[in-house]
Formats: sequence, structure tokens, C-alpha cells
Amino acid sequence: MLLAAPTGRAAKRLSEATGADAATLHRLLEFNPRSRQFDRNREHPLSCDLLIVDEASMLDTVLAHHVLRAVPDHGRLILVGDVDQLPSVGPGRVLADLIRSDAVEVVRLTEIFRQAERSLIVVNAHRVNRGEMPILESVETDGDFFFIERKEPEEIVETIAQLVSKRIPGRFGFDPVEQIQVLTPMNRGPLGTDNLNNTLRDLLNPAGPAVTRGGQTLRAGDKVMQVRNNYDLEVFNGDIGRIAEIDEVDQIVRVAIDGRTVAYDYASLDELVLAYACSIHKSQGSEYPCVVIPLHTTHYVMLQRNLLYTALTRAKRLAVLVGETRALGVAVGNRRVRPRFTRLAERLKEPGA
Repeated sequence: MLLAAPTGRAAKRLSEATGADAATLHRLLEFNPRSRQFDRNREHPLSCDLLIVDEASMLDTVLAHHVLRAVPDHGRLILVGDVDQLPSVGPGRVLADLIRSDAVEVVRLTEIFRQAERSLIVVNAHRVNRGEMPILESVETDGDFFFIERKEPEEIVETIAQLVSKRIPGRFGFDPVEQIQVLTPMNRGPLGTDNLNNTLRDLLNPAGPAVTRGGQTLRAGDKVMQVRNNYDLEVFNGDIGRIAEIDEVDQIVRVAIDGRTVAYDYASLDELVLAYACSIHKSQGSEYPCVVIPLHTTHYVMLQRNLLYTALTRAKRLAVLVGETRALGVAVGNRRVRPRFTRLAERLKEPGA
């Protein structure tokens, strides 16, 4: 049996949950960065009777094609995923089409286990997914889900800064850098990743050796995210780490990522961005002890149910929403998503498929 997931963070989480080794699909399929091809294919399939792929909603058409080619003729493939989360970044909607086709066996998990019934994170994620407003707890309670009403973007930014730097660490004991993740729908604007990252970095890591490249300044101690796959360094889009050292003599930045140190030369620093706050899209496949989510109608076009649902399901122990009740209602009620036109489901229904 082999276990895999589309991203490094998802593979690490799968390994932690099962106690078994799990790999990224690119590593499992032995992607060759020089030929830009997978060495595991129909002629050289995987050595397994069963392949389980977690976070299958992140599979795009191209990667799904290569996964299927690498499964041996006698092998079985189990895809595990949540079709209500955001679709893949790449083309297609593979998991949704497979389910819609009725051509493969589908098992739906619908029961909330007893210990999860007490979690407002779980309860409210299900409510949002059904199009119902979440239960909004007061911050005076000892729950795991809170909503803090703020009207103006500037107020939301100030509140998030206080929550991350002082209030949440003081009350719940979370490390503000390692355990708290701000998730926002946008990159631009006062509530976007750019502004929130600069605000939070000035509070959490205000000084230290720094390097500036391409208009971005990185400091030793900064929380950073890899924004594209680098197969030579074996770091992947969405991996999060902290800058351990900036070597100005050799022009190397060393980043601690998942228990190992990765060395970036200065020319590769455009692969890193600050990650005190990240987009909800970039968070898919990851989990965090605590998430903080801004909601405001300035993000109107991004106030979507699947986006909010995805953000909430990233939280393991605490979720805090900060913003307008109206914006929350818009997101819960908005099922509109950009359509993806594929014929996979129809082709699977054809005779001989």
C-alpha cells in the first residue's frame, strides 16, 4: 500500500494521521525535472496493490492522468477528498466529475463523531456548507469558534494584529508565528496578504539581518512560504518554513522547512513570500492549530461559500472570524463559482469507458 497527496503539507499531515510514510505525488511518481516527465508510468508502474491519494479535490486533469497511468493493472486506487472545498488550481474538476459520473464507487462520510459534535469549528463548517449561518459565539466563552464584529478594514487589521500578537497567545497559549495562521481571500488591499504580512511581521519579527530582492524584504526569523514547486530543492508550492540564517557573504538564505534546512541562493528568493498571512487558496491541503479569517465586503467578489468552508476546515483547535456580519452572510449564501467545462463525467458514462 502506498499513501500520497498533491502537496508536501498534505502528505506530511497524512503521514502524521496514519503513522505510515506518505509522499507527494510528484515524488511518488518520480518526477524528473530535467525531462519534465514522470518516471513512473504505464511502462514502469508503481509497485503496489493499493494507492490512497488524500486531498483529491486538488488533483487537476494533468496530474490525475499521470496518477492513473502509474497504477499497475492489478492495483486499486482510492481517492479521498472533499468536493465542497476549492477546486484544483490547474485545469479540470476531477474529483467532482468522478463522483458525478456514477461510473466509480463512491462512499460519502456524513456522520459527525461524538467528540467532534462539541466543536463549533466542525458544526459551523457543516452549517456553512449547507448554506446556513454559523453559530456565533461570544469571545467570553471557552469555545473554539469566535466571531468578532468590526466594520472598517482598518479596524479589522488592528484587531487581527492584536489577536495574533497578544490576545490569542495570552489566552490559548498558541505560538503567534508557528501555530497561528491568518487566512484571507485576497492578496491586495488593506485586508490582503501583502498588507497583513507587513503589519504582522513588524509586530512579530521587527528587526534582524535582512535581504531585499525584487521589492521584497526578508528577515532572519521570518515565516515564509514556497510559492512554486522546486524539484531540485524538493520543496513544493505551499510549504511553510522560517528563515534560519541570512549568509551575506555566500549570498545564501537558509530556511527551516519541516525539520530540514533548505538553502536558497539570492537569485531564487522570488520563490519565497512572507507567510504570517496567506491566501485561502494557498492553504488548501494544510491544517493549522489556529486560523484567523478577515471578512469584509471590500472582498465582495471573493465572498464565496466554498472559500469560507475551505478556510474554516483548515483550523484544528481554534477559528476566529473578524469583520462584518453582512460579509459573512454574503459568503454563506453565495454558491456561485466560476464554471469549469469538462467532459470527463460524460466520457466516463460512455459504453466501454
